[in-house]
Amino acid sequence: MINLMYLVLLALLALNVSAEIINAFFALDKGNKESIATMNKQLDDTEKGITKLLKEPSKKKFEPILPAISEVRSLTKDFNTYVEDLRNNLIDAAGNNNGTLDDDDYVEEKGKKKPKGKKNKDVTTRILAKPVADGGDGKGVELKEKVLDTREKMLTAYKNLITKYGKDPFGLKDEEVQSKIQSMESNLTLKIDDESWTASDKKSWEEYKFKQMPLAAVLPILSKMQSDAKTAEAAIVNEMAGFAGGREIVFDKFFPVVNAKKAYVISGEKFEAEISVGTYSSSISPSDISISAGGQSLRVNEDGIATYSTTTSSTGVKKLNLTASVRNPLTGETSRGESTFEYEVGRRSVAVSPDKMNVFYIGVDNPVSVAAAGVSSNDLNVRGSGGGIRMNKTGQGKYNVTVSQPGQASITVSGGGLNDKFDFRVKRIPDPRPALGKKSGGTIGNGEFKAQRGLLAWLDDFDFDAKCNIQGFKLVRVPKREDAIESVNQGGSFNSQSQRMVKAAKPGDVYYFDGIKARCPGDKAGRPLPSIVFNIK
Repeated sequence: MINLMYLVLLALLALNVSAEIINAFFALDKGNKESIATMNKQLDDTEKGITKLLKEPSKKKFEPILPAISEVRSLTKDFNTYVEDLRNNLIDAAGNNNGTLDDDDYVEEKGKKKPKGKKNKDVTTRILAKPVADGGDGKGVELKEKVLDTREKMLTAYKNLITKYGKDPFGLKDEEVQSKIQSMESNLTLKIDDESWTASDKKSWEEYKFKQMPLAAVLPILSKMQSDAKTAEAAIVNEMAGFAGGREIVFDKFFPVVNAKKAYVISGEKFEAEISVGTYSSSISPSDISISAGGQSLRVNEDGIATYSTTTSSTGVKKLNLTASVRNPLTGETSRGESTFEYEVGRRSVAVSPDKMNVFYIGVDNPVSVAAAGVSSNDLNVRGSGGGIRMNKTGQGKYNVTVSQPGQASITVSGGGLNDKFDFRVKRIPDPRPALGKKSGGTIGNGEFKAQRGLLAWLDDFDFDAKCNIQGFKLVRVPKREDAIESVNQGGSFNSQSQRMVKAAKPGDVYYFDGIKARCPGDKAGRPLPSIVFNIK
C-alpha cells in the first residue's frame, strides 16, 4: 500500500520567505504530483487486470467487484478535480486575478514556470482560512467537508461490497469481514487531523492549516491531500482485487515510494528517508523485494521498507535515483521499476532587518527584527559594534538599537552554525524644516501672520517619534518704504520684541527669519537651518 508523506516546511523567516525554502515547497509539490501520476498508472493496470481476470468462467461470481472499484475510483477523481480547481483558483487570485488560470499567472525563473504570487499570504488566508462571516471565501471549511465526505463514501463502497459478498463468493467469516472493515477505517490515509489545532491558538482546523501561509507552501499541502486520496484509492482497489484471487493478477509495474523525514535539510545534516515499493502487499515476502537508492543496495525490513541515509554537503536541489524490484513468489518472475526523488540542501540563513528605515539614526530607538531559518532563537547570540551601538531585546527576535556616533555600525548574529555580520550606516536625524505653522516662506495673509506664536521645526516624512526644537533666530522686519527693524530671539517662541514686530505687520512688509538654529535628539549642539522669508499681503 502506498504511504507517501511529506513534511511541510516551517522555516519561514519573520519578514521574508527565503528563495531556498520557496524552491523546496515547489519540489515537494512536484514530488506529490509525480507520485499521483505513478499511482494512477498502477491502478489503471490493476483495473485492466481484474477486468480481464473476471472474463474467465470460474471468476464470473466476482463481477460485483468491478462496479465497486469504479465507484471508488470515481470518488477519487471527483475529489482530485475539486482540489485541482481550488489550486488553480488560488494561483489566479494571487496572479492576475482575471478569473482564469493563464500564462500571466506565472513567471519564469531559471527556465521553470512558477506562480507569480508564490509568496502571497493574503489570498490563501482570505480564500481558505477566513470564514464567510468574517469576509472570507470559506473554502477551507468546504475543503475539510470534501475530505471527510470523500473518505466516508469510499469506506461505504468498501463496506457495502464486503458486507454483501463477504461470505459468498469471497469466502470470509463474519469476524474476518468486521476485522477488514475496522482495519480499512483505521489505515485509510485520506482523513482530517481534527485534534492538533485545538491545542494551538487558532480558532479552527482551516485557520491552523492555512492562515498566513504563502501560496508556495499551500500548494504541496493540497497536492498531499490529492496524494492521500490516491493512496486510499489504491488501498481499497487492491484489497477488492484480492477478493477475486489477486495473486493471479499480474502487476507488471512497480515503483519506489519515498517517505522522507525532511525534503529540505541544512548542509551538514543527514538526509533520511524510508523507501518502499508502490504496490507492496503484506502477502509479499521482504526477501522478494530489492531496493536501491543512489546506486546503494538497501536492506529491506519485515515490513517491506528500506532506510536510506546520507550526510549532505553541497547545497542545491539533489536527485535521488531509486530502483525497486519485486519477485513474484508464484511465477518466479521479477519486475523492476524506477523513480527519482528530489530534495533540497540549503544553508542556515539569518536576516537582520530594521523595521522602519534602512539606516540607524542617532537619538531615537531603531527597532530591528532578527530571524534565522533552521536555528532556534534560544541558540542565537546577537551583538552590536561600532557607532556607539547599544541593543535592548524587547521580544522574540525583536530589539531596540540606539547609536551615538555617525559612521558605521554592525550587528553580528552567531550560534547554531551561524556567524553572520550585517553592516548599517549611522546618521544624524535629518535637518528639520523651519516654519510658521506649516509654511516655510512665501506670501502670507496679514491676519494669518499675526496669529503665529513662533517658529517650529518639522521633521517631514520621518518615521520615528522624534521632535526637534528651535534654539533661536533673528527676525528682521522690512516695512514698505521704511528702514529695517530686527529682533534677536532665543528659543522658538516669539519674545516680547518679536511679538510687537509681528503685530505691526502690514501688507507689503517683508519678514526675514535668519540665523535659525535647531536641536534634534542626539545633537550635542544646535544645527543651522536655512533662512525663510514671508511677504505680507
